[in-house]
Amino acid sequence: MAREKSGLYYPNKIGRIYLMAMEEVMGTNGIKAVLNLAKTPELIGNYPPNNLSREFDFADFGAIGSAIEEMYGPRGGRGLALRAGRASFAQGLSEFGSVIGASELAFKVIPLGTKVKVGLKAMAETFSKFSDQHSDVEEADEYFVYTIRKCPVCWGRTSEKPICYGAVGILQEGLRWVSGGKDFKVEEIQCHAVGDEFCVFHVYKEPLN
Repeated sequence: MAREKSGLYYPNKIGRIYLMAMEEVMGTNGIKAVLNLAKTPELIGNYPPNNLSREFDFADFGAIGSAIEEMYGPRGGRGLALRAGRASFAQGLSEFGSVIGASELAFKVIPLGTKVKVGLKAMAETFSKFSDQHSDVEEADEYFVYTIRKCPVCWGRTSEKPICYGAVGILQEGLRWVSGGKDFKVEEIQCHAVGDEFCVFHVYKEPLN
């Protein structure tokens, strides 16, 4: 039975970056097996084109995440999704920063706390502008609250605990990029797959290193 599509999309470029990052993390045979299990065999050796057309369906993105967990188990799947999320930012999502004026050079001269705040807002704006994933950032005392409305990472999935590890990886690597190499604790505290309305992350202000 064909999976019901969401009608919500990432641009092809983001889908392509994520699949290439997954291939880097799990190898050619690994990604091939995952795409077969996710019932997206048309993507094997045929990643989306490198353009901003919104054509990579959230339902497919969620199914790929589900297949990773099914194939590698919850713990192995978590590690792979985190690594793929980090690799996605490193491989190309950082390019989007320059599109909205968040260049690396500009970040060199501002305080760390401001870098984190500006970086998170830039990431939220990037996804909101280029995809159907709408994100926003609010500030609390010890952390920032990063909210994803209509989250592709857990689309169509149910779980007893938060599972958007790919999103955590992207946020971690994005913050490492804007901070010049520091690591930050990112914790998902609400997840649509669990039954929450939105996927909500706490991004702690103090770096781990």
